[in-house]
Amino acid sequence: MKNRGFIVGVFVIAGLLLFTAGLFLIGNRHEAFARHIEYYAEFNNLSGLTKGAKVQVAGMDAGEILDIGVPSSPAARFRVHIRINDALRGLVRTDSVATIGTEGVVGDTFLLIHPGTAAAPSATPQTTLRSKEPTEISDLLDQGKGTLADVDTTVKNANGLLTSVGGNLNTTLASVNTTVGNVNNIVIGLKQGRGPAGMLLRDETLANQIRTTVANTQKATDSLSHASAQADSLISDLQSRQLPQKVDDALGSVKSAAANIDATTGTLRQTISEATQPDSNGVTAGENLRDSLENANTATANMADETEALKHNFFFRGFFHNRGYFNLSNLAPDKYRTDRLFTNPANPRAWLSTEQIFDKDHTGVEHLTTQGRSLLDTFMASHGDAAASSPIVIEGYWSGPDAGEQLARSRARAILVRNYLQNHFQLDASHLGVVALRDSPPAGLDHPTWDGVCVVIVTAKRR
Repeated sequence: MKNRGFIVGVFVIAGLLLFTAGLFLIGNRHEAFARHIEYYAEFNNLSGLTKGAKVQVAGMDAGEILDIGVPSSPAARFRVHIRINDALRGLVRTDSVATIGTEGVVGDTFLLIHPGTAAAPSATPQTTLRSKEPTEISDLLDQGKGTLADVDTTVKNANGLLTSVGGNLNTTLASVNTTVGNVNNIVIGLKQGRGPAGMLLRDETLANQIRTTVANTQKATDSLSHASAQADSLISDLQSRQLPQKVDDALGSVKSAAANIDATTGTLRQTISEATQPDSNGVTAGENLRDSLENANTATANMADETEALKHNFFFRGFFHNRGYFNLSNLAPDKYRTDRLFTNPANPRAWLSTEQIFDKDHTGVEHLTTQGRSLLDTFMASHGDAAASSPIVIEGYWSGPDAGEQLARSRARAILVRNYLQNHFQLDASHLGVVALRDSPPAGLDHPTWDGVCVVIVTAKRR
């Protein structure tokens, strides 16, 4: 009996211990024992955001949605009650903006709070943060369809205008060809002696008469009056042959052809002017084409974001994880510390302290020193092709007392080094990542604390 009572007591105590441990684990997972701070945000459209949904601050899981106030009228907005971890309050400033995001195409909806600027003061509890309405995929698709329809209509109109201009040019060229043919016929007729003008040029008898008249005029000075009469007779004969009229007609044909060319040129200019005029909304054809290209670029960027989000979806992230895909643009500090790919001691590392790499200007803003740039250049050069082709992560550290300031300053230092490496070595931006680790490096790297940066070249594989 004593042994049975002892065994029962051991089982009861063990059960209580397991229950207590489970309670603390569950509470820690849901941050039930952490300190929190609450804010509000207002939206016209929730896009599927529900009570209990996840809240992120600067891409890091920070809390949840406590409640959603339903508006009392169409003019009012949904009032979202937000609770986040108090450790992240240093990133939430008065100019922070709250938006609604989606984890992939079919993922859950969550609330994202963008960190404010360092110049803005911290947002006080119960503050209503500024918000940005979410963009619906259906709206983008409708806009894309409208843009394609506008481009199709513009192309059809342009084809019609070109066809009309081509027809007018063909008519004008035919008219010019006809006029040139007429002129050629007149010239040929003159050479062959047809018509009064041809006779004047080809008739030898008339030429002899003219020579005789001139000779008589020179010799017969005593019969000047008779020579004058003969000259009058000659002039009358020329007028009767209508030579000036023929010349005027030929010149008139040439002028008519020139007028036709001028009219066609005016029609072409008017057509081009109409094609480039603004549409019914006051937007020119060039602006419409530029907007269409911008919309196409936006749709492409959104598709890339959706594909990236698909890698983190519950159903597909295992596949991409096995394939080795990862996104350096959004490294969460907690996951980074436990990721065996990034914390592998086999990865080349450069531990650079604040005194070695940073200095402050007269306004208190940190910048890279000449010594810091030289140390970074030496480290990159020593690893050659691996530094140019492998992913690189810059770990930022700051050992100040304030938790929020630690997160902000350590991230600012990492970004400063990343920008230098990208611009100086012409590296692909997608191969560079930053992570703000405050003052605590990952375990197993012989650095319990650090103040500065650590440049990591990810050459090792997951262990």
